[in-house]
Amino acid sequence: MRRKIPSTGAMCAFESAARHQSFTKAADELAVTQSAICRQIGSLEDFLGVKLFRRSRRGVALTEAGLAYSRKVAARLDDFERDTIELMAKGGQGATLELAVVPTFATKWLLPRLPLFHARHPDITVNLTSQTRPFLFEGTEFDAAIHAGPGIWPGTEGVRLMGESLIAVCSPSLIAPRKAVGRSDWKRYPLLQQSTRPYAWREWFASRGLEMEGDMAGPRLELFSMLAEAAKQGMGIALIPRFLVDDELKRGALIQVSEHELPSSRSYYLIFPEEKAENAALGKFLDWIAMQAGSATAGPAARRT
Repeated sequence: MRRKIPSTGAMCAFESAARHQSFTKAADELAVTQSAICRQIGSLEDFLGVKLFRRSRRGVALTEAGLAYSRKVAARLDDFERDTIELMAKGGQGATLELAVVPTFATKWLLPRLPLFHARHPDITVNLTSQTRPFLFEGTEFDAAIHAGPGIWPGTEGVRLMGESLIAVCSPSLIAPRKAVGRSDWKRYPLLQQSTRPYAWREWFASRGLEMEGDMAGPRLELFSMLAEAAKQGMGIALIPRFLVDDELKRGALIQVSEHELPSSRSYYLIFPEEKAENAALGKFLDWIAMQAGSATAGPAARRT
């Protein structure tokens, strides 16, 4: 059955005109005449049966329908361009994995190790995209995701990579000349909050047998990397997984203000849709990352948890 889609020429003309809000600028960008752009847009509007632009003496402006359509068209053309460049770069050889990752884990743990994977599998390219919250794989380009949570999602398989323990850290200058924060001292200092874990401080205090008024107050930041930087700048005390701030602790940029550690209820998982289970490139990456994480379940048996 023939697909009901307009020509790529019309789509490119529309995307450029919508982005510039000008047929003239679109013509300059695409190295065609303004009349050619007008014809392409006109044929697209006839094909759709919808007006995409309002014409006036002062120029053109997107209609509401045109604005909504332009956003979708731009995204599809970006995907098409990316896939085309990737195919041209590889000459049709090799494989690519699209991986969604929690940002700080990717920066502090995965990226320093990724050259080892590339050395072992030079024919596999791993693309990383930041994703801080759970999502459905359907309708995305992702082959897999590294996520911190209580387990895998419905309709997915995966392997547990590692757990985490949360420690309280801050800049040495914040508590100088003290070396630690006692039970009666906590109210002196701002508590830096992670927006995706609003009860972290409450759980940390409860695990010490403490109740602290204002334990959910303080600046809210989304990423652990933001919390670490804010703590280094003396903005307050942050709760961060130890393995994500090992470098800062070794350099003395951050100090641990309490010996207490809270084993988190969350673990880091590599998760993928069930239909990707036979993907050869993903299988190689899964086995490699499980080995890097020291997972006792590395290997084919790790494909399901």
